[in-house]
Amino acid sequence: MPYLPKSLYLQTDIQKSIIMKGQPKHKRWIYLVTTYVLTVSLFVIAKAGFMTYQSGEYPLSFSDLSAVVWHGLSLDLSTSIYLILFPFLLIIISLWWNGWKWLRPVLSGYNLLVSLALSIIFVSDASLYEFWHFRLSASVLEYLENPSGITQSVSWGFLLVRLLAIICLTALVFRLYQKLLPRQLSPLSLSRRIASSCLSLLLVGPLLIGIRGGISESTTNVGQVYFSQTQYLNHAAVNPLFSFLSSFEHGEKDYFIYHYFSEAECQQLTDRVYTTESILSDTLLRTKRPNVAVILLEGCGAIFTRLEGQTQVMPHFNRLMDEGVNFTNCYGNSWRTDRGTVCTLSGYPSFPNVSVMKMPDKSQTMPSIAASLKKCGYKTSYLYGGDINFTNMRSYLVATGFETLYSMSHFSKEEQKTAKWGVRDDITFDALARLIEQPHDKPFLIGYSTLSSHEPWDVPTHQLQDPVLNAFHYLDGCIGTLVSRLKQSEAWNDLLLILIPDHGISYGEWDNTKPARNHIPMLWLGGAIRQARTIPTLCNQSDLAATLLGQMGIPHQEFTFSRDILSKSYVYPTAMNTFTSGFLFTDSTGHIVYDLDFKQFTSKKGNDSQRLLQTGKAILQRTSTDLKNR
Repeated sequence: MPYLPKSLYLQTDIQKSIIMKGQPKHKRWIYLVTTYVLTVSLFVIAKAGFMTYQSGEYPLSFSDLSAVVWHGLSLDLSTSIYLILFPFLLIIISLWWNGWKWLRPVLSGYNLLVSLALSIIFVSDASLYEFWHFRLSASVLEYLENPSGITQSVSWGFLLVRLLAIICLTALVFRLYQKLLPRQLSPLSLSRRIASSCLSLLLVGPLLIGIRGGISESTTNVGQVYFSQTQYLNHAAVNPLFSFLSSFEHGEKDYFIYHYFSEAECQQLTDRVYTTESILSDTLLRTKRPNVAVILLEGCGAIFTRLEGQTQVMPHFNRLMDEGVNFTNCYGNSWRTDRGTVCTLSGYPSFPNVSVMKMPDKSQTMPSIAASLKKCGYKTSYLYGGDINFTNMRSYLVATGFETLYSMSHFSKEEQKTAKWGVRDDITFDALARLIEQPHDKPFLIGYSTLSSHEPWDVPTHQLQDPVLNAFHYLDGCIGTLVSRLKQSEAWNDLLLILIPDHGISYGEWDNTKPARNHIPMLWLGGAIRQARTIPTLCNQSDLAATLLGQMGIPHQEFTFSRDILSKSYVYPTAMNTFTSGFLFTDSTGHIVYDLDFKQFTSKKGNDSQRLLQTGKAILQRTSTDLKNR
């Protein structure tokens, strides 16, 4: 070793001492605290970004933003703790192992993962809300099983812009996290290691309490941030990461969670609701064995018809209401096509967070109009212009009695590209007409789902400026053309044509807090109809099965939750609709809309809301128990 002057050795020691003194004594804890504050801040900023993005539909004000941030803060604080648990663990390790050069890259990787996850959640949540009107949940993963469904709903440009936003946001958030990450950590003396370890142990309790949301019986949940009678503001206050993660608690085991009453109490509350037998039913048909075509109209809620005061959007449908049997007080059971299809064809109820169609082991046990008519010698088929494998649709249809399926693959390559979801409606309506008009050696049942009245509302006609209204105007034109064509054919004479939506949609002021959002038309047309009539009886779309089979004199005891609304036994008219984490229940006395997470009413009318709530809960319990046992 070369000789160095003593003064130089002394100078080097002094420099080391200065460097050590320049490092904060509590650098590890400063890093954890600042990382936590940054995470909370990101969630707050994301709320502002979310509300700004939605401001086209929901005007943004500073008072609303402030209220959303303030009321949502408790959930942001709890959720942020989850994200610092891993750094907290590595910091504890660093107290006793001088290996920061190995731990720092691990934390960098974690920061990148968190940055990417947050960016995807922020961008996806804001983008999907305008379509779904609820915060991000695990249900989005169900639709990733069939990626073509995504590109059918939105354009590639839409997806590209959001992909770029995710990349840029990830880079920005990652840079912020990395700036807080210490480049080096000095080893600690034994006494400071022990003291810091004791502090770490003391922090475990507060961290767990923070995650849980306090020490009361209630734990952290999305409902804790609800504060307004405006549902959008409540949704805006919800932390999107927590909403996504907590939704994994729901799924195929959801039917276990609705347990409010003893079995006897539940039965007593619902016995009057579900009276399935047909006794002295009113007569609507000229024949007991008509040819039947059931058309599920995509998203066609009553708000687009004269039933809710709209006269311009669907003039053909409005006119046809006077020519057939018009059920004016029908409500959809659910909010998605996969759920509404099962409700209609199987007469089975819907559930807030479970899609029966996506559970093949359950859906194959369902009764169905197709299976019942097939036993009576009917030939059954189903037509859909999209991908019939989407959401296990093929599995359900085949298992419940539809013998022949026609879907997108049965059309030409050019026709398959006419709409984002597949073959546009005017082409498939023509195919339906040909199926009905062709010679048949047996009576037939044809099911048909339309698809053009769905995001992105890509229809070939442009009669109305609003793209949503224009899409339903186009659907109306297809209906008018079909009915006019069939009236000119012999097939009309013995035909029962049933027009019923799969569900309603949120549009304008119509959201799940308003019963009209789930009000749907149901119209029976054709030569098999005895005479034009209006049926004002309150009912659900799931009641179609028992009502139709009752009219045809076909037993329907297996349709446990479908009611023949024309039967003398139907003495307590009700309607129930479920949506993510909530339900609507209505009878002649009024209605309630109840949020199962918030555990409060979001809308109610009448003086008997508690009775309606008890009945609605009992229905959830009874129907979910039935699903569980299938």
